[in-house]
Amino acid sequence: MLDVAAVIAGAAVASQIRFDAVSQRGFYAAFVLFSAAFALALFPAFDIYESWRGRSKRKLAGQVALAWLVVQGCALISMYTLTHIDIVSRLWFAYWSAIAATLLISWRLVTHAVLAHARRAGLNLHQVAIAGSAMHCAQIVRRIEAEPGTGFRATALFNTVPGTSSIAQPAAPGVTVCDTMEAFADYIRAHDVHELWLAMSLADERLVELLVTEFRNDLVNIRFIPDVRSLGLFNTSSVIELLGVPAINLVASPLSSSALFKKELFDRVFAALVIVMLAPLLIAIALAVKLSSRGPVLFRQKRKGADGRVFTIYKFRSMRVHTETGGHVSQATRDDPRVTRVGAFLRRTSLDELPQFFNVLRGDMSVVGPRPHALEHDDLYQSVVAGYIHRYRIKPGITGWAQINGFRGETDRLEKMELRVAHDLYYLGHWSFWLDMRIIAATVFRGLVSPNAY
Repeated sequence: MLDVAAVIAGAAVASQIRFDAVSQRGFYAAFVLFSAAFALALFPAFDIYESWRGRSKRKLAGQVALAWLVVQGCALISMYTLTHIDIVSRLWFAYWSAIAATLLISWRLVTHAVLAHARRAGLNLHQVAIAGSAMHCAQIVRRIEAEPGTGFRATALFNTVPGTSSIAQPAAPGVTVCDTMEAFADYIRAHDVHELWLAMSLADERLVELLVTEFRNDLVNIRFIPDVRSLGLFNTSSVIELLGVPAINLVASPLSSSALFKKELFDRVFAALVIVMLAPLLIAIALAVKLSSRGPVLFRQKRKGADGRVFTIYKFRSMRVHTETGGHVSQATRDDPRVTRVGAFLRRTSLDELPQFFNVLRGDMSVVGPRPHALEHDDLYQSVVAGYIHRYRIKPGITGWAQINGFRGETDRLEKMELRVAHDLYYLGHWSFWLDMRIIAATVFRGLVSPNAY
């Protein structure tokens, strides 16, 4: 919203400077609207909406300037195709481009300055646990202390090279020094630390593997901060910059901030349209459920969402009201006597899932993503299915890659859940907007009715 406002404000100020009276207002308005639209479409591709905590603001300004140049180039081409480019004042265009670029960069720098001030005051902090040799840990701690505006705070250190000089001496006040990996892991879990930096060399491959394995079932961002000379050995697309040093993402959210923004925007718009278009159907199903058996229209259950946050999922009730025993949640089986006649039809056609578009509108779920499971099933499978925890890296979905490939319904064998999780992890690693569109299309045309839905 601020970017669009900057584009429009820049054009208005340029008109005031260039013209005594605005002429050809319609064509100029079209030019401005083209640029605003291209800015919304292209800026996310330049990663300028990602977190720049601890990263160079000079690079951010350069990235914004580059993105704005591309936007203006696309707008010029669009105006040229409409054969109206010759009537646009070149001086006005130059003023507008310069003023808008200044506004686009300035509001970001001001925002980061305000954030830096808040972080120096102790707000918006990210706790960091660091594992590595005494010397490397001390260097990272000094960098953190030298740049408090980044919002990182070292809270725990673990010397991975026994016998070297202690890291207690250079540690800042309040930093806990752990002597063993067990104590280090216990501290991270007890204090809800979400950043683990492995300040190690490539020779510590075994130790890196042990630490990553230790936190395989925890939602901890693990970043490898190696010696700069080893940077050329890695795919630089997985490397980010923190506090002026390279950091390699080992375990982190698979989708960038820009990708999540685009996915979130699509989800809200799509969910709103579906709810409006299917309102008569939703009302009809609600009446049928209410008349078919005693009980509420909606079935509510707690599920885990992104980052493990618990939310309430909505479905049309398809079973007779019953009570589970001993905290055990029984999955529906074929010819389940609890399922009503209306409920059986809703489950076969997946119409019982339609209320979840309200979950999407609320921000609890996405249209496409890993299907959420009952909390009891999460607790069971998290310890026995490799990679299960990473399903929480993004919002759960109404439909997903696993569902359109036949892995839906009852998971009466461990192998079924393993295959479902494997498909979910494939989706996380290969996400794109067009993959989401493919999954939605497959769900509509061949995924609604399934022999596994009962």
